[in-house]
Amino acid sequence: MADRPVPIAEKRLMDVKLGELGTWLGGRDFTPNGLISAIRKGHDRYYNKYINVKKGGIGGIAMLLVGYVAISYIWEYDHIKHDRWRKYH
Repeated sequence: MADRPVPIAEKRLMDVKLGELGTWLGGRDFTPNGLISAIRKGHDRYYNKYINVKKGGIGGIAMLLVGYVAISYIWEYDHIKHDRWRKYH
C-alpha cells in the first residue's frame, strides 16, 4: 500500500520542493510562542541525536584497552627491534 500524502505544512524544510516553498512558509507559525516552540523542537532533536546517546558498555572499555596496547607497542617498538638482533651467550 502506498503511504498517504503528507500536507505541505507538516513537511520538513529539506523535504519541500522549491515551488512549494511559499506555501510551506505560509503554513509556519511566526508568533512568539510558535518561534519558541520551533527552537525547543530543534534543541530537543539536537540533544537526542548528539548528547543523549546510550552510554558505556564493554565496547568502549575494550576499544580503550586495545588503543593503549597499540600505542604502548608503537612507543617501545624501537627498543623491541634492537633486542631482536642481540646475541645472548
